[in-house]
Formats: sequence, C-alpha cells, structure tokens
Amino acid sequence: QVQLVESGGGLVQAGGSLRLSCAASGLTFSPYVMGWFRQAPGKEREFVAARTRSGSRIALADSVKGRFTISRDNAKNTVYLQIASLQPEDTAVYYCAASLRVFGGVPMQGRDYDSWGQGTQVTVSS
Repeated sequence: QVQLVESGGGLVQAGGSLRLSCAASGLTFSPYVMGWFRQAPGKEREFVAARTRSGSRIALADSVKGRFTISRDNAKNTVYLQIASLQPEDTAVYYCAASLRVFGGVPMQGRDYDSWGQGTQVTVSS
C-alpha cells in the first residue's frame, strides 16, 4: 500500500518562503506523476502543481506560476514544493498526491490520483 507523508508546513509571514516535502513508501517503482493540491477553509480542493517521473512534463496552477516550483527526487520517491513570496491567500492544507497510472499529460484533477497524503498546514500571516 502506497503511503505519502508530507512535511514542511508551518506559519510564515507574507513574503516568506517554505519548502514542502512528500515522501512516498510502499512502492515497487516510482509513481508516474506526483503533485500537490491544496484546500483553503471553506473552499474546494484545487490543483497546485505536478510533475511526471521523467520531469519532462510539469504543470502549475496559474495562481502560483512564478512563485512555486515543483521538483522530484525519484531515487527517494520524494516530491518537493518550493514556495516563495507567500501570500495570505496561500493559506491552506497542502496535500501530496501520486498516481501510478500513465497519462498523456499531467493530470490536474484529483480523481486521477490514486494515493494521497494526510496534508500539511500552511498558514500565511499578513
């Protein structure tokens, strides 16, 4: 059974930075795609970023382009989300997700992901 464990969340002032990590275990091979979603209070879960195993395809939500960077270490089955210039509207629980299925591109719908972490809270104070 695949397990995803996130870390790196916390409380940070606006303009600050964080790096979230997500380590996958229980795998015989690296997931085709690993990524991040987030859910703010009172809002639906939304796609943030994802990256394929080879790194040839990366997708970022428009709201985070230029501020968020996603990277992967396949040897460690770990995906990272580097967040810069944090804004209060980035406050949310950030979830790591992974899929073993192969897609034509980078899936951005939650239903396309097989495994989920429990989430890590990111709170940005103004």
